[in-house]
Amino acid sequence: MWKLEEIEQKMENLTVELVNVYSVNGTSGEVDIANKIESKLREFFYFKNNPAQVWTKTVENDSLERKSVFALLKSEQPSNKTILLHAHSDTVTVDDFGELKEFATQPYELMWKLKEVHLAPEVKADLDSGDWLFGRGSVDMKSGMAAHLVVLEYLSENRDAFCGNILFMANPIEETTHCGIIDALSELERLQSEEKMEFECAINTDFVGPLYSGDTTKYIHLGSVGKLLPAFYVKGKETHVGQAFEGLDPNLIAAELTRRIDLNSDLADEAEGEVTQPPVTLKLKDLKPSYNVQTPFASFVYFNYYVHQISPDKILDQLAGIAQDAYESIIKKLNVEYKKHCDRSGNEYKQLPWKARVITYSDLYNQVYGLYGEEVNTRLNRVLDQYSKKMDPREVGRMMVEELLLLDKDQSPVIVLFFASPYVPRNFVKGHTEKESKLLEELNALIEKTEDETDEKFAIHKFFPSLTDSSYLCLDDTDEEIDVLKQNFPGMNTLYPVSIEKIRKLNIPALNFGAWGKDAHKMSERVYKPYTFRTVPTLIQRFCLTILNKK
Repeated sequence: MWKLEEIEQKMENLTVELVNVYSVNGTSGEVDIANKIESKLREFFYFKNNPAQVWTKTVENDSLERKSVFALLKSEQPSNKTILLHAHSDTVTVDDFGELKEFATQPYELMWKLKEVHLAPEVKADLDSGDWLFGRGSVDMKSGMAAHLVVLEYLSENRDAFCGNILFMANPIEETTHCGIIDALSELERLQSEEKMEFECAINTDFVGPLYSGDTTKYIHLGSVGKLLPAFYVKGKETHVGQAFEGLDPNLIAAELTRRIDLNSDLADEAEGEVTQPPVTLKLKDLKPSYNVQTPFASFVYFNYYVHQISPDKILDQLAGIAQDAYESIIKKLNVEYKKHCDRSGNEYKQLPWKARVITYSDLYNQVYGLYGEEVNTRLNRVLDQYSKKMDPREVGRMMVEELLLLDKDQSPVIVLFFASPYVPRNFVKGHTEKESKLLEELNALIEKTEDETDEKFAIHKFFPSLTDSSYLCLDDTDEEIDVLKQNFPGMNTLYPVSIEKIRKLNIPALNFGAWGKDAHKMSERVYKPYTFRTVPTLIQRFCLTILNKK
């Protein structure tokens, strides 16, 4: 049996080794980190004797040839029961480190350099304490990856202590589109079919941290928040700036949409007593390609929308209502301003001709399809064929909206509401099945035992509040909700091909035992060593042994 001090030292050494690998999303470093993980796995005595049980899968159609890494550990006594340990291997950029950029992946050197920097009091106190390890990916989530590897190594040396399989999986491309885990679904499906694996649960170690100043609670999550990306294409009416009231500025409408939706807490979704972050703008722009004295003809805005339970059709109804009100308020404002201007300039005032028009993508598509039939699909597919492999998928979706508007008999200004990439499913372990009920029972017992043994305070939450690959292992959306999503998501099968069928077939309950730290995605990113390097691997190890020893 390993001593706690030995586990802690292994955790720190391995975390630093992983952080040392520059694995920023969208760079060849994502291949480097996969190679590093594979090489570490092949150092384990078990995998030296069973080399075929470590393998990789290259992400299909990926220009960088990034890959997921797998390792399968089998107990001495055969069983189909399987626990999936998974983590993502990529990080966000290091540009936020500024002059210390070259040290972002060198934790010890970085911490010496940070002593020379003016830091916020809390950051300085943590740095001086010696209990924290700084660096890009330290908490998001290479320390979590290290926890899985340490547990896997321990279990590989104690195969008589459990009955079943431990499947390790490290995926790239999490920080942007989750394409690594989406691509890996086929491999999980293959193992489920060919190896007859019965997945008891998945354990992720994505980062958690304080929810408020001074919070030291350690959070375990039973599932993942979902995400949709509602987008608005605002078609206005261009005009010369010398006759500004003769046009309709789409930027004014888009700005009003943003004012009403951005960080509107009334729009935060709630389920099981837990509330998401409210929607926030991720992009807002007009579509003028260059400067001239013509007002813009169209604008484009989209929002991050977290989901706990609200369905796509309700989001469409909700946002379409907001868009209608916003549009009408802008028309009223313009008439007020135009009348004031006419009064001041001595011109005759006549009410402006604008009428608020808001339509969903599916309604626009059906309307146009009723006029032109299959020609509509031919033109939309032409847009996909021409641009899907070389343009931002959100922009391709926008272009498909534009293609429909070209065929629309009504050429008046309009707001078109649709969904864009990505789609992140929502899920959580509810305890409605015997398997899930046992998972929750054992988890509660484990947490109670750990609280008794340590000074830690735990809380179980339903939804991991940030985005995570665990979303793609099971989903709570109904077929009807998925149909509404697809009907309003231009080119979804091409631009964001998520295999709903694979996820439903796998249906792996997904828990998160997160590494604990602060300031993920910031220069001061850091992981708390006493909990993450001791307690997290202990929790995972005990939970695996408990679940794989259940009859």
